[in-house]
Amino acid sequence: MAKLSFLAGFGAGYVLGAKAGKERYEQIRRAWSNAKDNPQLQGVAGMAQARADAVVNSVKTRMGRDTGPDRPTGPTAPGPVPPPR
Repeated sequence: MAKLSFLAGFGAGYVLGAKAGKERYEQIRRAWSNAKDNPQLQGVAGMAQARADAVVNSVKTRMGRDTGPDRPTGPTAPGPVPPPR
């Protein structure tokens, strides 16, 4: 599902970018470059990342997985399913 969303977004961006032309692309690129170097934006992004990390940790704790790696350590697929009787 995530791959489909990514491809749809990529396709839409490509089409819109192609219609806008190189001049608009350069304008967007310059705006992004200026924005990412802005200390205020970096501060907001840092706060948003910290908040997102706190939410993830809270959810993990509520699910009983407050420690350990983010990936499963045991089998990820269910065992064999018995045939119906």
